[in-house]
Amino acid sequence: MKITTVRTAVLAGNFPWVLVRIETDAGVTGLGEAYWGAGVAELVHRAGSLIIGENPVNIGRLMFVLERCLSGEGAQAGATVTAMSGIEIALWDLVGRLHQAPISTFFGGRFRDKVRVYADCHAGETHDPHSYADKARAVVAEGYTALKFDLDNPNPHTFDVSDDPHSRRQWIEPYNRGIGAAELRWMVAVAGALRAAVGPDVGLALDCHWKFNVGDAIRLAQALEPFELLWLEDPAPPLNLAVQRDVTRATRTPICTGENLYRLEGFRAAIETQAARILAPDIPKMGGLMEFKKVADLAAVYYIPMAPHNVASPIGTVAGAQVSAAIANFLVIEYHAHEVDWWADLVDGEPPIRDGFVHLNDRPGHGLTLNEDVARAHLAPGSSYFGENP
Repeated sequence: MKITTVRTAVLAGNFPWVLVRIETDAGVTGLGEAYWGAGVAELVHRAGSLIIGENPVNIGRLMFVLERCLSGEGAQAGATVTAMSGIEIALWDLVGRLHQAPISTFFGGRFRDKVRVYADCHAGETHDPHSYADKARAVVAEGYTALKFDLDNPNPHTFDVSDDPHSRRQWIEPYNRGIGAAELRWMVAVAGALRAAVGPDVGLALDCHWKFNVGDAIRLAQALEPFELLWLEDPAPPLNLAVQRDVTRATRTPICTGENLYRLEGFRAAIETQAARILAPDIPKMGGLMEFKKVADLAAVYYIPMAPHNVASPIGTVAGAQVSAAIANFLVIEYHAHEVDWWADLVDGEPPIRDGFVHLNDRPGHGLTLNEDVARAHLAPGSSYFGENP
């Protein structure tokens, strides 16, 4: 059996969802997903051309070939690794379909058949902490036992309260900035309103998107200790691991990081220095399922839980859940499309997420079948459906 084509279809979800389909001369196909980003689909085609004619079963060898052949194009980080991740996930789906076994089987089998999900809720409809609480209550009522909200949105003490809390203005603020006294009070008020709304047993995570200087990141983490957070995510820029470790060790609020790290090499030092209490690799971005398993196994030596970051369609989400089911130190995986009403419709059958869990089955590969009508209806501008003529 040999690979004959590697094609993509980019869908216009809340993020561009880069789907990857691999076909063989035996009629067996695999479907994967790469993290979004400029040029990723083009890099999938470039990488895919290097494995045409190869046996798709030899996934480790194929990833080694891509790493060596694309080393000049950033095969240790960035969009190239992301493209390779989408190919790797598609290969695992293909191998699962070939052998009529779910992906989790190839990673040692399952610790769990239900994979816990946390819903990324972003923000309230306004900057009022009660608006955050209202959204939290509504999402918990859908069965979720864990939530995440952003804590670095423009706040009512800095901007007019009529400003949209979903504004992208937060992304152009300087990193390593300070937290004023009024802003800190607002952050604590948001955390307090959320905890009061969902009660003590729902996991509550808060995200800062790498914004704050070390002293204020520590001050914030310590101020949030009474709310027993699941974690505080990226309160400081993540590249200086000594700084990360200082923040982590200064508070009993668990610090989480990892969505911008790549491959085992990118996580090794963070794990060995215990620079974070929880790691959040993005599987369709950081190297794929096998690379995630390597990171999880090393993290397990240091008793560090894994909470995969995830902004994917059902394809990437359930593929990530398959390998998450096969690790002992799994905590929870992200669902970042709560506002996309056709997310579950993208695949046939029951919704992949029910009552706050991905429910795995014994179907081969990741177990999903793409609903082609829904996929075609949501193609991103300029994208074809796996190479079809418009």
